[in-house]
Amino acid sequence: MTERLPIIDMTALAEPANAAGRARVAEEIAQACRAHGFFYLVGHGIGPDVLDALEAQSRRFFALPLETKMAISMARGGKAWRGYFPVGGELTSGRPDLKEGLYLGAELDADHPRVRAGVPMHGANLWPAEPSGLKAAASAYMDRATRAAALLMEGVSLSLGLDAQYFARAYTAQPTVLFRIFHYPASGAPGVDWSQSWGVGEHTDYGLLTLLAQDRHGGLQVKAPSGWIEAPPIEGALVCNIGDMLERLTGGRFKSTPHRVRNVSGHDRLSFPLFFDPDFMAPMRPLPAVATDRALRDADKAERWDRASVHEFEGTYGDYLLDKVGKVFPQLKAAALG
Repeated sequence: MTERLPIIDMTALAEPANAAGRARVAEEIAQACRAHGFFYLVGHGIGPDVLDALEAQSRRFFALPLETKMAISMARGGKAWRGYFPVGGELTSGRPDLKEGLYLGAELDADHPRVRAGVPMHGANLWPAEPSGLKAAASAYMDRATRAAALLMEGVSLSLGLDAQYFARAYTAQPTVLFRIFHYPASGAPGVDWSQSWGVGEHTDYGLLTLLAQDRHGGLQVKAPSGWIEAPPIEGALVCNIGDMLERLTGGRFKSTPHRVRNVSGHDRLSFPLFFDPDFMAPMRPLPAVATDRALRDADKAERWDRASVHEFEGTYGDYLLDKVGKVFPQLKAAALG
């Protein structure tokens, strides 16, 4: 595991007059997305104070008794698909994960048109009564990470030879923004063989981009062409990876790469993935002048645990997302998403 993920400084993307700098960042994005589908990101504009507050408040939340956390369980979140789940409550590749977590997302009130229409994955977050500072800390992080992701998508557009606002116009005028706070315990529950189980099993992400903040305890592994490689935390950097729908849109030019997590640090581990994805209603079709051949579809099928190629998918991003999350939380699917 000596191969390393590249580090990209996205600062120039925030400088509209710096055409050369933006082009340089775009080329670095293209190289990283073709080679790994993963890279480290600096210059993202999220200060250490924001990250420190989020970690401190999250640790306080997960230290609470289980019955206290279950007061905001996902079963109470309904179609918005928000709330807490306990260790083993989420499945990846058909197996329970050794983590607990809090599902959050863009905050939409009851008067929002999509909430009134009962569109799944849209609505209000379930915030715990304690710690009282978690809502402010998580909201501040989500706001800054969403802005960073939107700016990064300008670089992705440029990296594909498109104008900087292409994705903003076509796919993310109303992005699907989902945020997770995950806690990987240092030791397992009774009766669980932790040597044979994963914090998160091998999987790919669903949408366009994931921005991941990690605490100082590593565990993330990425399936590179040379084999599995570590993606340890780097102070001040986020990990970025592309999702299934960006692979679909680019006809496989950019790859949605499998990854997994095992916490072997001996310490409780926290991670904070934010998913910046297409509009729930947006049809997922390849970009202009993009073609996908049968060999690529067959290879994609063979690599995925459910043998479903993203290149055969037809429909909206919402269709794809609902199918995937229904497999992750099958016990909630009928009640919340039916």
